[in-house]
Amino acid sequence: MFVQPVVLRDHGVRLEPLSTAHEDGLRAAAADGELWKIRVTSVPEPENTRAYIETALQMRAEGHRLAFAVIDEPSGRVVGSTSYHDVLPAVRRVEIGYTWYARSVQRSHINTTCKLLMMGHAFDALDCAVVGWRTDNFNFASQRAIERLGAKKDGVIRGHALRRDGTVRDTVMYSMSAGEWPEARAQLLYLRSRHA
Repeated sequence: MFVQPVVLRDHGVRLEPLSTAHEDGLRAAAADGELWKIRVTSVPEPENTRAYIETALQMRAEGHRLAFAVIDEPSGRVVGSTSYHDVLPAVRRVEIGYTWYARSVQRSHINTTCKLLMMGHAFDALDCAVVGWRTDNFNFASQRAIERLGAKKDGVIRGHALRRDGTVRDTVMYSMSAGEWPEARAQLLYLRSRHA
């Protein structure tokens, strides 16, 4: 497999491959802000946490996705999840997504650190040519966060996917090339230092 399970850690954040052992922590993280009620996210409802994990594990077995539990190392608490997905080994491309965090850690160093870890691993260890992101056209917070990473907007795929409420969404696509990564990394390190 192009993307192998790995533990990534830095700055008090640990990303470890998602497993059923994270079920209670993931359920508590989603409950912190009742995140499953947000129409434009993929956060599982409490009763669907196990199914969410099992789906991620099935996608990993098929080589399409590697989901991580996001752990706050000082407390040991699961604070969210993020994934590599739409893995395309032939063109050395991965996407980063299925990302969500407990409300109490949003707008902290957690997201910036996770993206530094995942982008660094993708570009530096996996030698990816491109890393991509996608988000709902109405998820403006996610679009701003992706743009802060230094990703470029590629365009919008209209009528692309179903939302949890059954409506059809347009998907905004972003990407970053390997040549853009050094400058993006410098900017992300700067932004994270401002949280300290």
